[in-house]
Amino acid sequence: MPKEVGKKGEQTVAVKTLKENASEKDKIDLIQEITVMKNLGNHPNVVRFIGCCTEMQPTFVIMEFVSLGKLQHFLRDSRAERLYGNMHGDSQYLTSSDLTHFAFQVARGMDFLTSNGIIHRDLAARNVLITEDRTCKVADFGFARDVAGSHVYESKSNGPLPIRWMAPESLYYDIFSVKSDIWSFGILLWEIVTLGSTPYAGLSAEVLMKKVREGYRLEKPEHCRRELYYVMYCCWKARPTSRPDFKKVASMLERLLSTEKDYIELERFPDHSCHNVYHIDGEKL
Repeated sequence: MPKEVGKKGEQTVAVKTLKENASEKDKIDLIQEITVMKNLGNHPNVVRFIGCCTEMQPTFVIMEFVSLGKLQHFLRDSRAERLYGNMHGDSQYLTSSDLTHFAFQVARGMDFLTSNGIIHRDLAARNVLITEDRTCKVADFGFARDVAGSHVYESKSNGPLPIRWMAPESLYYDIFSVKSDIWSFGILLWEIVTLGSTPYAGLSAEVLMKKVREGYRLEKPEHCRRELYYVMYCCWKARPTSRPDFKKVASMLERLLSTEKDYIELERFPDHSCHNVYHIDGEKL
């Protein structure tokens, strides 16, 4: 196992590399991810860069190992745990406070990235990792760009896009900014509230793009209180300048956490473990 400089012993790490048949775009994305990560400092809510190899093949990046994996999978797996707990009296499943705190941690991690001039461009529950002690860490910087100075990035590349998480200006004009990341955060918050459901389930990408442009937004889940849904909805303002920044969103969530109320009424969440989870060909989910 790789060792940290100045420390003795072994450390479990995660190594990310490419398959032998990887496309040129995949290779560029990995190099971009390395470039972004190695210039970042450390933050408890951002996955930590340890090292990389770019001078010989295969190129790879070494990161901290995050034991529970993707937040998306963790949320979906928790559905079965909730059902089991209800049947057997076990109270260890996720609470409203846990879920709200997940969102708060992601907002703090994104505020750190923003302060370093980074836009993520692919913020979603699948790109957040969670540790054994339930700390959320923003990860997967293959789409991320350093925009220090300009704060806006115009995409020129082709490839699968996370359409269901993208802001209107990104969908139609390939314009990405901190405010398009804020839009994606609103979708991620909806994912957290719905325990990993697929956004806009039942709508094709083509129909979704048209409806979002016309003002359609994800509806408030029945088990979500209006105060928390308001945070999501603020992220989905049509005008990017009308959306809050991550510092403001983190503050809004922290305020909700301080009240010690349940803003997610999990007892009202559908028990069916496949509720609103879809695989859609040709889309990045």
